[in-house]
Amino acid sequence: MIAAMDEIFKALADPSRRALLDKLHARNGQTLNHLCDNLAMTRQAVTKHLAILEAANLIASIKHGRERLHYLNPVPIHQISERWIKKFEHGRLAALSELRSQLERHGDGPSHIHEAPPSRTKKDAA
Repeated sequence: MIAAMDEIFKALADPSRRALLDKLHARNGQTLNHLCDNLAMTRQAVTKHLAILEAANLIASIKHGRERLHYLNPVPIHQISERWIKKFEHGRLAALSELRSQLERHGDGPSHIHEAPPSRTKKDAA
């Protein structure tokens, strides 16, 4: 599992590969020719980057007739989110919730901390 995560992070470290993932996110199932459009890379460089992304399991390629279609695999990115992002986010959100509770108990803060401000009309502004 750790070796697989290392491959994913290595693949994501390159901005060109992230650009390819963004293109697949915008429109999944693209050919090599479509992926090369509007990129400042040669076809050979794109092919190399796609091979690294596929080895990291971030994309999957399926042969369709004479062409190969490339698809985004969101599972590894979701695993990164679960393993590396959410666990840090949970503590921060719990701390903010506790702070709000303490402020409300002591009367030091408004009870509408997370509420949207009231909308103003032209009549209110005048």
